[in-house]
Amino acid sequence: MDSVQIDAYLRRLGVEQTPARPTGEVLRALHLRHLLTVPFENLSVHLGEEIVLDEKLLVDKVVGARRGGFCYELNGAFGALLAALGFEVSPLAARVYGEGERLGVPYDHMALRVRTADGGDWLADVGFGAHSHYPLRFEERGEQEDPGGVFRIVEAGPDAAGAGGGGRGEGREGRDLDVLRDGGRQYRLEVRPRVLGDFVTGAWWHSTSPHSHFMRSLVCSRVTEDGGRVTLSGRRLTVTDAGGGREERELGGDGEVLGAYRELFGIELERVPVVRSQSGDS
Repeated sequence: MDSVQIDAYLRRLGVEQTPARPTGEVLRALHLRHLLTVPFENLSVHLGEEIVLDEKLLVDKVVGARRGGFCYELNGAFGALLAALGFEVSPLAARVYGEGERLGVPYDHMALRVRTADGGDWLADVGFGAHSHYPLRFEERGEQEDPGGVFRIVEAGPDAAGAGGGGRGEGREGRDLDVLRDGGRQYRLEVRPRVLGDFVTGAWWHSTSPHSHFMRSLVCSRVTEDGGRVTLSGRRLTVTDAGGGREERELGGDGEVLGAYRELFGIELERVPVVRSQSGDS
């Protein structure tokens, strides 16, 4: 990314000046601004738009098209911005915990390990939907309070195949980590650095498999200025406040739905997205 692209990305986030140094304070500010301005959404899956894990195309989508995306897209674009600003960035692979604490497919999720010029080591994740508003300290194993909940990063035990728990030949630095929110396991994180291309199969699976929840539903969601969240799932609009208060209503005609995408998320669409299985698309 050149200086023009960096400035355009920062304007997208509502940041007026390029940070002087890649510090922890700057990372925290950028992380929150990303969650406030760039929605977590899977609309491309149902609009027939190809998802290509290329940094330039991801930045073009987030900045030029003023869209959002799911984890690979959001953390991929954010990681490109951070690297251009001088942060040391490593994509990490994760598997999301589902019902019964069953782990998802390999490369199920992508997060970022970010090291800063002032010695910080952070887990940044702007692509998990409802999650921490600020990056988490990577090496901290105690509770980390955040507007999004109370988080912990802990060493994981072995998975169903007996892997990842620091068995024979594995040092502590090689163990998988579990990320917990309010006591519940969110995802299992591998500590081995990856590259964006490693996640192509995960992105393909989530955008094509009938077993992927992204194929079965529509979501567009972002953090609000008061620390709550606004979410549009199909035609259902849900607004929660920082204290947990919740309001839901069903939107009416297509004009109202398109207006909600535009006014609440800054997304201009020509037609209302419909879940592919409902629209007759394969």
